Amino acid sequence: MWRALTALLLMAFLLAGWGWLELEQRVVFEGDELAVVLAAGETPGHALRRLDDEGRLRFGPALRLYLRFQDPARVQVGEYVIRAGSSARDLVAVLYSGKAAQRAFTLIEGENFRQLRDALRAEARLRQEVAGLDDAAVMARLGAPGVHPEGRFAPDTYFYAPHASSDLDLLQRAYAEQQARLAAAWATRAAGLPYRSPDELLVMASIVEKETGQAHERPAIAGVFVRRLRIGMRLQTDPTVIYGLGTGFSGNLTRAHLRSPTPWNTYTIDGLPPTPIAMPGRAALEAAAHPADGDALYFVGRGDGSHQFSATLDEHNRAVREYQLRRRDDYHSAPRTAPP
Repeated sequence: MWRALTALLLMAFLLAGWGWLELEQRVVFEGDELAVVLAAGETPGHALRRLDDEGRLRFGPALRLYLRFQDPARVQVGEYVIRAGSSARDLVAVLYSGKAAQRAFTLIEGENFRQLRDALRAEARLRQEVAGLDDAAVMARLGAPGVHPEGRFAPDTYFYAPHASSDLDLLQRAYAEQQARLAAAWATRAAGLPYRSPDELLVMASIVEKETGQAHERPAIAGVFVRRLRIGMRLQTDPTVIYGLGTGFSGNLTRAHLRSPTPWNTYTIDGLPPTPIAMPGRAALEAAAHPADGDALYFVGRGDGSHQFSATLDEHNRAVREYQLRRRDDYHSAPRTAPP
């Protein structure tokens, strides 16, 4: 009897030791961390089985039994990250923590909606829900049918759960944020501005965003355009021409382009263009809502991202001769970004 009891105890000890070894086995991978994905409808067991197939751990009976004692209600879809040296037990704890990893996606000030859609398509960890839709259909999915998408999304960094969030989720958040920012700018705008609606303020902010090479100049640039609107003078701003040319723009703006009529060409139309031309950030909205006072009606790039402001055409022509006709090799009037 004692021999049988001893044998049972020994077997139990061996089984416990074997189970302990299986739970404490190290997950095999190179680098500092490993991302483990739980897709919709999957359990941690599915993830462990994949790792077993890849030779990263042994998904044996002890580990299977250990999963039975975990709370399935804590499981959430997403991407989970473990660090180098993590054990199978550590991995199970992470998968049942319900705390999926967060990834960052940044909407860049001054980019347009086409560029935003390209960036969303390239984000492999986002579920793609709008990739096959045209712009109008995307806006309808966002609950804004008939609204032009340009400028309607707030440039910022948004965090999301990989494989659990979609491109539509991010667009919805960015759209709501821009609506809130625009409403705040409109409610606190300076008196007497020549905007008939919040949408016109948004259009102005997008132009200011594209024209500004140095942040502190935004109110001054907005002031120039507001004064032009007040006296019925055309805005004559190159970024609107470039936007109207669309994908046909090669990067070299010519006099023929300035004469080419499009709804956005402010050399050929009066007033503001019909839609924004880019995503304006918070500072550009603030500048459009509170333009700087002054008498300048012109500005020209100095070649370092800043501008020379002038009140008269004669002053402006002298500035053009000084800063543009004798421009240096590294001349640029605004931040260098990809063509829209």
